[in-house]
Amino acid sequence: MKPFLIIIFIFISLSIFSQSAMVTGVVKDKMSNQPIAFANILVVDTTLGTTTDLNGNFSIFGLQPGYQRLQISFVGYKTQTTQEIFISNNNNPFIEIELETDEETLNEVVIANDPFRKNAESIVSMQSIGTKEIENNPGSNRDISRVIQSFPGVGSTPNYRNDIIIRGGGPSENRFFLEGVEIPVLNHFSTQGASGGPVGIINADFIKKVDFYASAFPATKYNALSGVLDFKLKEGSRDETNYQFTLGASETAFTIDGPIGKNTSYIVSVRRSYLQFLFEAIGLPFLPTYNDYQLKLKTDIDKKNTFTLISIGSLDHLKLNANIENPDESQAYILSKIPVNNQRSYTIGGVFKHYANSGLHTFVLSRNRLYNQLYKYPDNDQSKAKTLDYLSTEVENKFRYELNFIKSAIKYSFSTNLEYANYTNQTAQQVFLNNNLINFNNYTNIDVFKYGFSGQVSKRSHNNRFLMSVGIRFDGNNFNDNTKNLLKQTAPRLSVSYKLTENTTINAGLGRYFQQAAYTTKGYKDQTNVLINANSVKYIGLNQYNLGFEKKYNKKALWSVEGFYKAYFQYPVDVINGVSLANQGASYDVSGASNVNFNGKGKAYGFEILNRLNLKTFNWLASYTYVRSFFTDINNHFVPSSWDSKHLLTFTGSKTLKKNWTAGFKWRFVGGLPYTPYDLEISAKVLAWNANGQAYFDYNQLNKQRFKAFHQLDIRIDKNYFYNKWTLMLYIDIQNAYNFKNTGQDYIIREQNQDNTYKTINNGSDYVLKAVANQSGTILPTIGVIIKF
Repeated sequence: MKPFLIIIFIFISLSIFSQSAMVTGVVKDKMSNQPIAFANILVVDTTLGTTTDLNGNFSIFGLQPGYQRLQISFVGYKTQTTQEIFISNNNNPFIEIELETDEETLNEVVIANDPFRKNAESIVSMQSIGTKEIENNPGSNRDISRVIQSFPGVGSTPNYRNDIIIRGGGPSENRFFLEGVEIPVLNHFSTQGASGGPVGIINADFIKKVDFYASAFPATKYNALSGVLDFKLKEGSRDETNYQFTLGASETAFTIDGPIGKNTSYIVSVRRSYLQFLFEAIGLPFLPTYNDYQLKLKTDIDKKNTFTLISIGSLDHLKLNANIENPDESQAYILSKIPVNNQRSYTIGGVFKHYANSGLHTFVLSRNRLYNQLYKYPDNDQSKAKTLDYLSTEVENKFRYELNFIKSAIKYSFSTNLEYANYTNQTAQQVFLNNNLINFNNYTNIDVFKYGFSGQVSKRSHNNRFLMSVGIRFDGNNFNDNTKNLLKQTAPRLSVSYKLTENTTINAGLGRYFQQAAYTTKGYKDQTNVLINANSVKYIGLNQYNLGFEKKYNKKALWSVEGFYKAYFQYPVDVINGVSLANQGASYDVSGASNVNFNGKGKAYGFEILNRLNLKTFNWLASYTYVRSFFTDINNHFVPSSWDSKHLLTFTGSKTLKKNWTAGFKWRFVGGLPYTPYDLEISAKVLAWNANGQAYFDYNQLNKQRFKAFHQLDIRIDKNYFYNKWTLMLYIDIQNAYNFKNTGQDYIIREQNQDNTYKTINNGSDYVLKAVANQSGTILPTIGVIIKF
């Protein structure tokens, strides 16, 4: 008892602290990188503030620890309000602020401070997400893929994956950028050919803000149909070295940031999961292990040149739990279905910016690689030949140049990109097709050269009431004659916005977008070792139309309504099962590896309602989306897609309380998704089951049935302790607080004899199958600890 009381006494003594937090930074012109002297800096909702010195630098002392916003203004520049900045007594963040000129008001201070302001190139369907919303989002465990599920138009599945489903589009239709460097892998155990997985790869400790585009993304962002996530990362400290240790729901992390000399800063982190130990202890049939790292290094070469190095990587291993004796029915189903998976990925890129009189020149050079291995033994018996042995790599080398400048109050943006990609695939697999067992054994090695150009012009007029942005893109690659010609992938876009009143705006946009087919589709070979899609591959196309209305109150509250219509063309359709590949991407295998034609069409339409509040002590986000999603089958009939949820409703709120407590909740409702019933006759055949390890779907009844709606309440409570030398942050996150039970498609397993052999009929040619109810959902409490020192 005595040691315990001593610890309590020390803990209480340490909790005595002073209001001594501070923030430092620099204010620069966005286009010239020149420091802005005598800019006004105000801490929002306080009387604290300062002005920048001759070099644009500033420091503000005596701040209350926690999340703070800064408002920056200067004559002839648009006033800017930062996202939330986390400030503590022992950690002085460095903030780099770039102001945009407003040539129509050069003789006055622009006081139209707007935390919901959008980019000139992206007037509609864009949301900016700050650090506080990511860190404190209930049920998300600081994972951005789950945080954005609070926003309108973003669907989800009840199987606890991070598939990003935007406005009825599939998980393969999105792209992700870190400080301008594209990262093709966003999740651990990522579905190759798509983007989803169970756990995000980006460490929330790095994120300053995320610009989320649900459509109408800038012309410089390419190869996406539904959405773009553009991550802006924090700067490392310019004053001292800081450390952070995090114990989360599924992993531990260590982050360090600090200066290297006078003009360079860095931030680096490593994470490792401990799920495999928990899963084995409670008898789960699969044991995942994941690791990742992340790095940002930025140096100011001089006043006209900067260089940023970005890198991120992962190392994942999923094995089966061979120590389970007498597995129950659900364990047997998972053990029969899931393959062993080894996956590695990395991205490394450099961003060089040159600020010249002619504008901002940006050069981005990067390389990314994905290594994906899957294999499966029948009944997990390693003495038998594998039914699946898959090994694939995707390597991309990319160069992009962008030029941005403002002339005569018109903003211009031009870009060009060149890429060289290599895709390899070694596959040995048993496939049951047309009542025959076929053995695939092939090797693919293809090279693809890609190229693109874009231009965009944005102009404000009529006393800043009217904004118009016009852009165009051209993309191509050398894969075949369909994709070589840039003009076939001409992608114009137009966005307009008009202020009816100071706080009421009507927005509209239309555009065409293209995305190249997945490497798994381009490189697919049939049983005769022929590159079967070589001549048919095309770019997938989309025409999208948006019309919205937006009302703001006191610069801290927003109401908006937006309608959308998406018309897809040249979508790949599997010629074997007749299903559009738009339905793939949300399972733990490979997406797009099929014999396809590119005659498919699709449509998704609906409307979104958003209410957003950003107050000093209260954040609120309510969104409702009505969405319908259809894609054609092989017979050109429109069929509800696997993402046709109809209704999406989310309420997210958090309240900052006294003594550094924060409480929040998130409730989300997802309408029942369509699904395809099983073909039990084919599934029962011994040859068919042994090849696949699971039941086959009856694609003649594609998505004819629908699950019940899914809903869930998540609760989170945070408590922060700010000491003079370190900071302790604690949270408890309770997912599915009222223990909702979700009903999924039945598990299909084989019945066993008393000696554990499998029952057969019809002279041993068919198994006896059994349906097992699939009900999931449990109250899932987790505790997190973050220590900053």
